[in-house]
Amino acid sequence: MADPTLLITWHSRTGASEAMARAAANGAGNAARLLAAHEVMPEDLLAAGGYMFVCPENLATMSGVMKEMFDRCYYPVLGRIEGRAFATIISAGSDGEGAQAQIDRIAQGWRLKRVADRIIVNMQAQTPEEILAQKTVPDDRLAECEALGEAMAEGLRMGVF
Repeated sequence: MADPTLLITWHSRTGASEAMARAAANGAGNAARLLAAHEVMPEDLLAAGGYMFVCPENLATMSGVMKEMFDRCYYPVLGRIEGRAFATIISAGSDGEGAQAQIDRIAQGWRLKRVADRIIVNMQAQTPEEILAQKTVPDDRLAECEALGEAMAEGLRMGVF
């Protein structure tokens, strides 16, 4: 059985993605390892049994810090993590599809297995002031993130994925 640790990798500039990552980690309990994207090294990915990638969409793409994590870790783990579970949580100003598509493409290259529907939280931020402001994620969306963390942790613990 694979290591049941769920690595929750996140980046946030305005607080929404961090709040959602922390909610997911709360749901996963002691099965979660919460690491900011700039701290993640290939060894962290290799040690985990599954992954949750949580980031904002910036200018229709994943945040640069999250992209840099994938750039730094992609080749060192390529061919070594196939079939592991993953899920995504995106904080978006409008639709989140660009960031989601980028992460899905990277996950496909790593041959990861999506085990849950994506969560995209639209913060409806459209003006520069709204985009740059600190965000508060609605409680029902945080509960959704917590439930996802709990489900992934349980699935990893049980060896379902």
